[in-house]
Amino acid sequence: MSSTRNAPSSPACLTADGAAWLASAEPHPRGAPALRDDRPAASAVLACGSVFDVVSAPVIFGRRIVDQLWEEGPGSGPVAVCRGRMLLFAAPGTAQRLPSLLRWEEFGRAGDVPALLCHGPGDAVTVPARSGSATPGGSRWLVAPDTRNPWLPGPEVLLWAAVRAARAAVRISIFPHADQGAKVYDVSRRR
Repeated sequence: MSSTRNAPSSPACLTADGAAWLASAEPHPRGAPALRDDRPAASAVLACGSVFDVVSAPVIFGRRIVDQLWEEGPGSGPVAVCRGRMLLFAAPGTAQRLPSLLRWEEFGRAGDVPALLCHGPGDAVTVPARSGSATPGGSRWLVAPDTRNPWLPGPEVLLWAAVRAARAAVRISIFPHADQGAKVYDVSRRR
C-alpha cells in the first residue's frame, strides 16, 4: 500500500466506461436512460446483486469507513452520497456475508455505532447523475466508477474498515465519568 494515495476530497464525474459498467447491472441496459449521454443530470435506480452490492452508512460514519479504506487498506471502489447516506459499492455477495461478519465481531453492540444497510439481490439503489455536480437533494459521486471493471471491496475488507472506523469514533477512557461519584486525582505531577 502506497502512502501517497489519499481519499478523494471532491466530487467526481462519472465516465462513459463507468456509466456502461453501472448500466450492465440492469437486465436491460438500454432501459437505464439516465446513464446515457443524453441525460447527464438525471439520477438512476439500479439493481444490486449481479454486478455490485451496496453498503449504505450514515454520511459521517461512511466517510470514516472510506478514509480507513484509503489510509489502511486498498482504497475504495465507487462511492456516492445520496439522501444523507454514503453508498459504498462492493463485490457481489457482500450484502449476504457482511451482516454475519459484523455480528460475529459484535459490531455496534453498544449502540454507539450506526447500523450499516446492505443491499444485494432483489434490492435497488439510486445512483447520482453522470455530471460531477451535486443534485438539489445532495446526491453526488465521491469516487465515480471510471472503468468497465472497477475494483470492488469484499465483505472482509469492509468489515475491518468499519471496525477501525468505529474504534476511531468511540473514545475509550480509563477514567470514570464524572457523574459516577468517583474521586479521580492526577498524580502524574507529584514529586
